[in-house]
Amino acid sequence: MDKAQSIKERAALGSAVASALLTIGKFVAGLSSGSLALLSEAGHNFADTGVTLLTYYAVRISGKPADEEHNYGHAKVETVTALAETAFLFTLAIFVLFEAVRRLRERVEIDANILAFGILVISIVVDIVRSIVLSRIVRETKSDALAADALHFGSDIVGSCLALIGIIVARFGYPQGDALAAFAVALFIAAVGYRLGRRAVDSLIDAAPKGLARDVRAIAANVPGVIAVDDVRLRPAGADVLGDIEISVSRTLPLEKVAAIEEDVAAAVAAVHPGVTLTVTTTPVALDNESILERVLLIAAKRRASVHNVIVQQVAGRTSLSFDVEVDGATPLGQAHAIVSGLESDAHKELGPHIEVETHIEPLEPCALPGQDAPEDVRKTIAAALVKAAAGKIVAIHRVRVRQTVGGLIVNYHCRADARLTVDQVHDAVDEVEELVTAEFPNILRIIGHAEPMN
Repeated sequence: MDKAQSIKERAALGSAVASALLTIGKFVAGLSSGSLALLSEAGHNFADTGVTLLTYYAVRISGKPADEEHNYGHAKVETVTALAETAFLFTLAIFVLFEAVRRLRERVEIDANILAFGILVISIVVDIVRSIVLSRIVRETKSDALAADALHFGSDIVGSCLALIGIIVARFGYPQGDALAAFAVALFIAAVGYRLGRRAVDSLIDAAPKGLARDVRAIAANVPGVIAVDDVRLRPAGADVLGDIEISVSRTLPLEKVAAIEEDVAAAVAAVHPGVTLTVTTTPVALDNESILERVLLIAAKRRASVHNVIVQQVAGRTSLSFDVEVDGATPLGQAHAIVSGLESDAHKELGPHIEVETHIEPLEPCALPGQDAPEDVRKTIAAALVKAAAGKIVAIHRVRVRQTVGGLIVNYHCRADARLTVDQVHDAVDEVEELVTAEFPNILRIIGHAEPMN
């Protein structure tokens, strides 16, 4: 059991015990004095006792985790209990109203004795203490049932004060003052019942806290990567709020980035509203500033194809698009042609039927190529050749590795270049190094250079 649940259960049980003791005291004092206001308060406390026992039971049930039948947990048991308390209060208010009207018509003598005064004063003090304690616990745990108790016990203070006023007036020779006080107590009980009932009904019909949806929408809209917030749906679940939010993101983003944006949205909302748990869903949308390259790469990603060397030209007012498609070298031509034809068809759908699309089928280099480190003298010789060939834009050749494979040597190296150079310029310089070295060492299958900016 977590700390918050333990606090809620102890508070609920303590309230039940206090209500039972106050019920007995007010009932005895009410019978001895004949005060309807005091008996009404006794009835009020008797209802409190039953309801606080229900609250204790509800708090224990609500702390259970979600199961197959209650996927969202058991938190709304507290709300049902609060609704039951509302029914008790309205029933009691109606009874007291009828009795108060009867006593206004018939003169009933009131014995405003010291017991009645003492019980009411004690009741007021006890209700002040437990109302303050419960209010603090509610702020910590956000329990619907304890919130109902806190509000209820706060109202008991007013009810006991009204009953005390009625007895004081009766002691000075105006017994009708007790009936009028009882009438006021009944109206106050009904008002409290209305407030509790409205809160419980709002929770049961999934009415989101006022203004929360607007706040969640604004927070999500400010998360980088979110183009628009399409919908927000929130529902209370006991102390927490569960919800779904739909956002729009660029369709060109990779899945990892989309998942990161979803996590960022949930985290941003939780940082401001810790009790809100969101399920974030995304809708990919096309942006007006998407380039043809981005759109081609998106088409390829949907078909799980690898494309490169994408070239876009404007020829006589018509767009011409060409790109290479990597296909496993062992794939039959008929199957490979079907793959590129599908890409061409998707390109026409995406970019328009009048665009010219040409594709080139290129064998995909094997991903797994067993090998081993080349002899150290071979590595040093090739490293020296790289240093010699790198004169110009490429400098500081380091981390040279050479591996032997059945297809030839695989060479990997790192180098540095001016950080202000463009990727095209650095790529061309690296290609020049590769051409010079492979011309000197024909048994090299591939040279892979990793360029880093100079400090």
